Formats: sequence, C-alpha cells, structure tokens
Amino acid sequence: MDSGYPSLRPGGGTAVPAVPAVPSPAPPTQPVEDPFGGRPRRQGPGRDLRKRIGSALAAVAALVAKFFAAIKGVLLLLPKVKLLTTAWTALASVVVYSLFFGWWFAIGFVVLLFVHEMGHVIQLRREGVKASAPMFIPGFGAVVMMKSLPDDALAEARVGLAGPILGTLGAGICLAIAEATNSDLLRALAYVGFLLNLINLVPLVPFDGGRAMAAMAPAMWFVGLAAMVALLLITANTFLLIFIVLGGMDTWHRWKLRRTRSLEQAAYYRVATLHRVLVGAVYVGLIAVLAAGMEVAYVLTSGGHTFGHF
Repeated sequence: MDSGYPSLRPGGGTAVPAVPAVPSPAPPTQPVEDPFGGRPRRQGPGRDLRKRIGSALAAVAALVAKFFAAIKGVLLLLPKVKLLTTAWTALASVVVYSLFFGWWFAIGFVVLLFVHEMGHVIQLRREGVKASAPMFIPGFGAVVMMKSLPDDALAEARVGLAGPILGTLGAGICLAIAEATNSDLLRALAYVGFLLNLINLVPLVPFDGGRAMAAMAPAMWFVGLAAMVALLLITANTFLLIFIVLGGMDTWHRWKLRRTRSLEQAAYYRVATLHRVLVGAVYVGLIAVLAAGMEVAYVLTSGGHTFGHF
C-alpha cells in the first residue's frame, strides 16, 4: 500500500534528495538578552572602567574609615594631653635655656621649676580646686592655671605658699648634694632655686606672695606694686612691665570687688587672727631661709667656674 512518501528502495522511481549541511550559527552581535526581562547588558571596555572606578572608591572609603578610627583613638587619649603639654613645654624650655647656660644647668633648672609648680598642684588638689598641669614658658618660668579661686583667702594663701615651700625644699636638697660632691654646678642651681622662690614672694599677684597677702594683709598689694615700679625705674628693665601691668590689673579688680562690701567678698576675706599670724610667720620664715640659702650657695662666677658640666 502506498503511503504517499517517496520510496527509498533502490531502483525506485523517486530519488532521495541530498540533505544540505546546516551552517554553524554566527556569534551574536547584539546585546545578550536577559531571560528574566531585564535590560540587555553590553560587554566591552566601559564595564571594566566602571569596575576600576568602583574598586578605587571602595579603597578611598576604607581609608576614610581608618582615618576616623584613628581620630577616635586620639579623642580617647585626650585626658593624657595635659601630661604631653607639660613634657613638650619642659623640653622646649630646656632647649632654650641650654643656649645660655649649657644642657646640664638647663635640665636642673627646669626640674627645680617643676618641683615648685608641683607644690601648687598638690595643694590645689587638697583644696578641691581643679587646675591645669604645669606648663613651662621659656623665659617666664612655669605656670599652673586655676579653674577657679579656692573657697577663701586662707585657702588661696596655702596654695600660694605651697609652691615656695616645696621649691625651697628642692633647692635645699640640691645644695646638700652640692656640698657632698663639691659640685659648683649644683651650687649654682641651688642658688638660682633659692632666688626664684624668693622673687615669687613679692606681695603682688600673680606672684605667690600676693596670694599669701590675700589672707594676711590685702593692702600689701599696693606696696608690692609700688616696689615693682621702683625696681623698674632703678634697673630700667622693661621686662618688669609685664608684671606691673598684670599685678596692677589684678589689684584694681580685687580692690574694686572688696569695696562693694558684699557678703560674698566679706566671707572670702574673713580670716581669723591666728591664721593671719601663721601665714605671716610662714611668709617671713621663707624669706629668711631663702636669703640664708642664697648666701651659702653663692658661687663666684668670675672665679672661672663652668656650669656646663659636672
């Protein structure tokens, strides 16, 4: 039965046609279609450029993150900045003083200044007053800044005298070592230490003696101011103008407040007679001890002594 298809038998009436070869599909030249309906993605150098830019931005972001992490670490170390300030200003002072007196004298001098200022720091803590760490100012010595005044004039006097007391002790130890080792360098350091603590007893704020006068006799501020003016006229040392201006401004401000006769001012300067006598005794006693120490520690500089080496 004929099925209608061409016969495949040999000799049949219909020839079998040759099957042509199917050519391989050419690579697509159009963008690759996303089977999920997305936009076609182009393959080419633009994509590589975007990858590089993205990598660079990621690296920059990581660097910024590390920077802020480092800043956070610095902020956590802020409580230690006070110590760093003391150390760096002390080092700067040593360098400056060494230009005139040699390294060893400069180091010893800064140590004596530090001992003096620590007397103030210790007493301020005992009085419950917040204060800065000692900060050295080449040519001016060192300072400790109080955040506020103590509770009363007697406490202020204790804070003021604590510096010269501990400073005198430091200079005395220096002199004792000088006598034991026969060191003219240490004698010179002791002499300068006694002298600086004696100068600090001038009865005028910002000197320590001016703070002692707050409890003993505030009117002595005018005596100290007059003495500084007289010293300026005698020596023609314009450096004294700094202390005259600062002392004059502080004296005028304090005296103006005292004249208001407010209860607060009256309470601040109310000091028992016994305490006034004790402050006066410590003040006069320090002057006597410092003057005697200078006499013992005096080194004749014209005798060929050198302060640069032991």
